[in-house]
Parts: sequence; C-alpha cells; structure tokens
Amino acid sequence: AGLLAATPAVRIFCAGRTRLPNTSCFALEGLAAETALIAFDLAGIALSSGSACSSGKVAPSHVLAAMGVGPDMSGRALRVGLGLETAAADVERFLAEWVRISAQARTSSRDGVGSTATGALSAA
Repeated sequence: AGLLAATPAVRIFCAGRTRLPNTSCFALEGLAAETALIAFDLAGIALSSGSACSSGKVAPSHVLAAMGVGPDMSGRALRVGLGLETAAADVERFLAEWVRISAQARTSSRDGVGSTATGALSAA
C-alpha cells in the first residue's frame, strides 16, 4: 500500500494474487533496477533485482517472462523482503528512500537525463 500511495504508477507484480506476505516485486517505468539498487545501497538499504529465481543472473528473469512481463519492465524489477527483525521504522525508511529515488527518476526522465545511467540518482 505504501508503494502505491507514494507512486501510483508503480507496478506491483502479482498484486491481488496469493503471494508471499513478506516479499514484493515491483517496477517503475523510467527507473532501471541497477540505478535504484545503487541508490538504495548508498542509503544503506538492501534490495534485489528481478525475481528470486533469477538472483545473481544477468539475463532477464524467466519467471517474470512467464508472467507476461516484457524485458524492459523485467529490467526494472526490484524485490524487497521483510524479515523477522524488520521493524516498522525500517519500512518507513525504505518508503522514504523510495519516494526520493522514484522522484529523482521521474525528474531525470522529464529533463531528458537517462535514468538507466548509474549516475542519474544521487544519495541524499
């Protein structure tokens, strides 16, 4: 709910379907996964890209492809998971960074700066 409230254009894969309650895979048009991962990492937040089944692989996720996700959106897919020790403050911090990162990506896209470049987003 927090992702959608912050960025209504975000695509949450398998929203409305039965899925793991602690894991979300999502993407935002104009924001490359690698760019977002670097920005989150600089903020001290760990995420992954693609589906869990494609972890560590450079090729597009075969799982997302089987779900009908095209290669462009698959290359934007981010995956976040919550653990036993995840606190509400951790979720709020993630959402605050998401708001910042997604806003920078939208601004970069409007200004003609390619958000797929790793330098397009900067840490606060």
